[in-house]
Amino acid sequence: MAEVKLRKVEKQYPNGFKAVHGIDLDIKDGEFMVFVGPSGCAKSTTLRMIAGLEDISGGDIIIGDKVVNDLAPKDRGIAMVFQNYALYPHMTVYENMAFGLKLAKMPKDEIKRRVEEAAEMLELTDLLPRKPKEMSGGQRQRVAVGRAIVRNPDVFLFDEPLSNLDAKLRVHMRVKITQLHQELRKQGKTATMIYVTHDQVEAMTMGDRICVLNFGKIMQVDTPLNLYNKPANKFVAGFIGSPAMNIVEASIKVEANDSYVQLGSHKLLLPKERADKVKNFDGKKVWLGIRPEHILSKEYAKDNNIVKGSVSVVEQMGNEIYAYYQAENHQYTARIPSDKAHGLTHGVDYDFWYDMSKAHIFDFETEENICI
Repeated sequence: MAEVKLRKVEKQYPNGFKAVHGIDLDIKDGEFMVFVGPSGCAKSTTLRMIAGLEDISGGDIIIGDKVVNDLAPKDRGIAMVFQNYALYPHMTVYENMAFGLKLAKMPKDEIKRRVEEAAEMLELTDLLPRKPKEMSGGQRQRVAVGRAIVRNPDVFLFDEPLSNLDAKLRVHMRVKITQLHQELRKQGKTATMIYVTHDQVEAMTMGDRICVLNFGKIMQVDTPLNLYNKPANKFVAGFIGSPAMNIVEASIKVEANDSYVQLGSHKLLLPKERADKVKNFDGKKVWLGIRPEHILSKEYAKDNNIVKGSVSVVEQMGNEIYAYYQAENHQYTARIPSDKAHGLTHGVDYDFWYDMSKAHIFDFETEENICI
C-alpha cells in the first residue's frame, strides 16, 4: 500500500503568513500525481511537508495506513529527487547510488544487485565508475533518480527535477521518468510518484492526474484531458494550455429560445447544450474563454460567429500558424493550420470564426465554469 492522503493540511509561518490552506487530497497507490501552479503557489512546500522536510501547522499526512506527521523523513518510506541533483562530488555513480543502502547496513551483494538493476533501467551501467563532474546534467539527474529507486520507497517525490536542463534534454528526461513509472508498475513494484513542476506541458504529458494549486489552495484535481477540456474555473482555464486560453469580459443575452455571448458589437450564438446552462445569466457580465485552436479561419465556419480582427503578429510554426490580433480592445491568439490560413499576414484585417461549441463561460464574480 502506498496511498498518500492529505487531510486539511495547513502551513502557517511564525510571522502569521499562511502558505497552505487546509488541503484535502487522495493520491492512489501507483499513481503519478503532478502538482502544478505558478511560483509561490505552495506546490514545493506541500511536497516538502509530505517528505517531512517542512513541519505542518495542522491536519494529517497519511502514507499507506500510517499518520506520518511526527515521523522523521527517513522513517516515512519516501525517496526524494531534488532540482539540484544533490550528488556527492567525490563519489562515483555506484557509490552515490549505494550510499543510502550502506548507511542502512544492507548486505553488499544486495546493494550490488539493486544498484546494477537500477543502473540498467536508467541506462547508467557504463557510467557507474564515473564521478558527477564527468557527466552531463541529464546523466546526473538519472543518477539522482537511480539513488531513489534503489531504496524501494513507498513513494517517490520529485521537486522540479528537470528545471536545470536545456529544452531538448528536458523532453528526453520527461519521457524517461514516465517510462520508469510504467516499468515499475508493470513489474508490480511500488510506483506512487508525486511530481512538482511549474511547467504545465510537463504536467499534461506526465501525470495520471494533476493537482492545480494557487495561493496554497487546490483549484482542481483531474486527469490532464479533463483539466484541458473541462476547467473548473477561470484560473485553471488560463493556466493549463499553451498558448493560453483567450479570456475576455463579455455578457449573456437571451432572445426567445436562443442564448448569445455579447462581445462588444458581436453577438455570438451558443449551441443548445451551452445555451441551456447560461439562461439564468441573461443580462449579466461573464468571462468568455476560448482556446486558440477553436478560433479558426472563415472557411471553417459552421455558423455566423465571425469576428473581424486586426492582425499584429503572425508566428509560423510549420504545420500551424499562431496569429495575434486585436478585436474591439481585446487581444486574442488564434491557432490555425497553415494550409487553411490563406491571406493571414501581419497588418491585415481578418475574419476569424469562433467555435462556440468549445467555448467556456465563467461566472464574473466567482469565476466558476458555468458550462460544465
